[in-house]
Amino acid sequence: MKDTEPYIVRALDLAALLQRKSHFLFGPRQTGKSSLVQHTLGKARVHNLLDTEVFLSLSQRPSRLAEELADEETTVVIDEIQRLPILLNEVHRLIEERGIRFLLTGSSARKLRQGGNNLLGGRARVRHLFPFVFPELGARFDLHRALHAGLLPGLHFSDDPDADLSAYAGAYLQQEIVAEGATRNVPAFSRFLRVAALCNARIVNFTNLANDAQVPRTTVYEYFEILKDTLILRELPAWRATRKRKPLASSKYYFFDTGVVRALQGRGVAPGTPEYGDAVETYVMHELGAYSEYRRAQSLAYWRSTSGFEVDFILGDHTAIEVKAKANVGSADLKGLAALTEEALLKRYLCVCLEPRARRVGAIDLLPLTEFLTRLWSGAYAT
Repeated sequence: MKDTEPYIVRALDLAALLQRKSHFLFGPRQTGKSSLVQHTLGKARVHNLLDTEVFLSLSQRPSRLAEELADEETTVVIDEIQRLPILLNEVHRLIEERGIRFLLTGSSARKLRQGGNNLLGGRARVRHLFPFVFPELGARFDLHRALHAGLLPGLHFSDDPDADLSAYAGAYLQQEIVAEGATRNVPAFSRFLRVAALCNARIVNFTNLANDAQVPRTTVYEYFEILKDTLILRELPAWRATRKRKPLASSKYYFFDTGVVRALQGRGVAPGTPEYGDAVETYVMHELGAYSEYRRAQSLAYWRSTSGFEVDFILGDHTAIEVKAKANVGSADLKGLAALTEEALLKRYLCVCLEPRARRVGAIDLLPLTEFLTRLWSGAYAT
């Protein structure tokens, strides 16, 4: 983000969360975790484990965490907690003995889980921070910028998003994959990452992907787990409640940011192209995922029948959502929703599109993208 850009208030209220309980806060690099802490928990003590001096002192003697606390302090932030999992034992003790509320941030929970570390036994809840969402940007929301530059706070307003996104992808490979020790074969992972990006918003054929990336199929499964653990990739499960039409069971996968996946693909997002449609769908997935996380909404899935009917998203077993990046939606674009209405299982059937005004076709509501997002975040589709 340029220095002249004002801070944009985020939808996740850390202060409110910490009034109730300690929390882990995970999110990919540059989603704005540190800025959020600075602007909402300015008086809290912060231990940044990217600071070499802080890391060394706490790694040599974790008890310093308690020794440095003043009696009146009640909130402590530990940034990049995955770099020093041993601290969690001291965190556990301070929660139990002194009632300290901790915010433990990181870009991945992979090391914490794999090392069999103390995850505080339910004494801390887990939340995730997403890139910018629609209500945060408000009047500054611009669909083209969201699709082209992505929504990472540090990159969204960039005057050279292509260069910055390319650098981000390189930094991710170095900082996340190598630092995590997830794989030693960075060239192979880099090939895989490019091919996986081309499978964004798709049901993945793992055999074909392995062939294209020139790695074994078993390695592809491992690499997908790395992407999910580091929060770069989100798995969208299949919704299987239909009876008249047999549903598929395979998941779909979406990258966490439209700009990052576009950079990895090496593609543009010109209106009217298939890539543009995928980008808009990925953006809606981002908003739905963030809404489900921040508002604790119900599940998120997609539906596809073995006969080929498909609906992009099923929100909470009550709302079907099809995304069409078109300014003129025809009956052929509504076939999946129409087929699903025959099951009579859901409360709403929505087509989110680029038409200028809302309209209704039978049981299906066609909504302009921004109108849908406004309704979504206002709670209109909560149940």
